[in-house]
Amino acid sequence: MEGYTGDQPAAGTISGPAQGPGTGYWVMRIDVHDMETYKSYVAADALAIAKYEGWFVVRGGRHEGVHGEARSRNVLVAFKDYDTALACYHSPEYQAALAFRSKAAVAEVIAIGGV
Repeated sequence: MEGYTGDQPAAGTISGPAQGPGTGYWVMRIDVHDMETYKSYVAADALAIAKYEGWFVVRGGRHEGVHGEARSRNVLVAFKDYDTALACYHSPEYQAALAFRSKAAVAEVIAIGGV
């Protein structure tokens, strides 16, 4: 997968992704079937990502499924730790965004703690 070099919702408060031991991540695999509604999700999820100081490491881009089924879109978001990644996902801000994504796409999201 290619990295992401576009706008970052938390750029006003942090200068780059969390990294190193203890970093938390969202790994998202997505198939979008309603791009207009998905755009509303992208705008809304930025509020939660900014609040919890997440950083898009991968957001779409070129990829190749080398084993198993691949989704059409892949996203990797880094957070300072696993608990923050979970808190962001369960936050009212992200749950409001999720209402848009649920209408516009099929997705898997995994929270992972780095070592």
